[in-house]
Amino acid sequence: MAGLSATNTDNGLIALATGGTGGHVFPAEALARELESRGYRLALITDRRGDAFGGTLDRIDLHTISAAAVSGRGILGKVGAAFSLALGYIQASNLLKQLRPLAVVGFGGYPSVPTMLAASRNRRIKSAIHEQNAVLGRANRLLAPRMDRIATSFAETSGLRQSDRNKAVWTGNPVRPDIMQMANTPYAPPRQEDPFQLLVVGGSQGARVFGDVIPAAIALLRDDQRNRLRIVQQAREPQVQDVSQHYRRIGVDAEVRSFFGDMPLQLTKAHLVISRAGASTIAELTTTGRPSVLVPYRYAIDDHQTENAARICDSAGAWMMPEADMDAAVLAQRLGDLMDQPHTLASAAAAARRIGTPEATRKLADIVVDLVGGTVTSPNTQKNEKAREALA
Repeated sequence: MAGLSATNTDNGLIALATGGTGGHVFPAEALARELESRGYRLALITDRRGDAFGGTLDRIDLHTISAAAVSGRGILGKVGAAFSLALGYIQASNLLKQLRPLAVVGFGGYPSVPTMLAASRNRRIKSAIHEQNAVLGRANRLLAPRMDRIATSFAETSGLRQSDRNKAVWTGNPVRPDIMQMANTPYAPPRQEDPFQLLVVGGSQGARVFGDVIPAAIALLRDDQRNRLRIVQQAREPQVQDVSQHYRRIGVDAEVRSFFGDMPLQLTKAHLVISRAGASTIAELTTTGRPSVLVPYRYAIDDHQTENAARICDSAGAWMMPEADMDAAVLAQRLGDLMDQPHTLASAAAAARRIGTPEATRKLADIVVDLVGGTVTSPNTQKNEKAREALA
């Protein structure tokens, strides 16, 4: 049964179409919470792998359809994927006729394609997509001409056709609720005599290059710098023990795990973050205003992580280090310089915060509500925005 609205009213049903990766799920969950608070019922449509959602998405009606990625496959694989998508389209069309939603909102990825195509063919249903990255994803590139609205996370989004720009609205990328709770925690630059908190995040499954290079770079720092370091590092499960032992050998205080359940808290405690440049990571860094060294994943589709990183680096909120150029000596030089320059870290933190969009959830919800002819209100975010203005 769909989650009950906090307003105890029923303004109608809105369906969300998303896959199971964090980059798609986090903004979908944030939007679900906001729409639920405004009196809308919700349904979630995904592929058969989408069975591990949490939070608000775990409470709403879940419907699965057939879907598969076409790219990166051989001929037989592409034929099978095309058949799966065609079947998914038929399933989604029948499902939407049953559900009769006012609108369907897609968050990219191939699991959203059949549902969003079906929605675009139904004149009674409004359709919108949200793009998390600075480069329009392939699924959203296909869907964009058919949509009523296109919400973007960045002010400038590559790959958007000129003919579709009049439908595009910059909302920012919604972040998960536990990040929003930390959004107004001010950045405290480290003093020379204080411990230096370094957070290393390698994406949903860690990054092997981080486990290989970062401990080696730390070993090259001056003794006084290593003695100040307090490291929290996410690593791949097979690397956790080796990385932990390396830090112990060089006498560095480090906590290494494959997963941290308190990552929002660790983020706000950090003086510096080393991370990949996924869309959710960029949104969290800018929402909380934390300085970072960004190492884009070199094999990301359309090199979108480099584009994501460039947006924040151009605003002086981060430093980019291409993975091909990342070695221990180069990273040690960067880390050592930043540890000795707290004013530079503070400036980067302020720059990151300035380009953050903590109101992204409200803006995205406003677009959806406006599409269906509802009353656009945002009582849930006014306090956050006032607090944000006070920090600016």
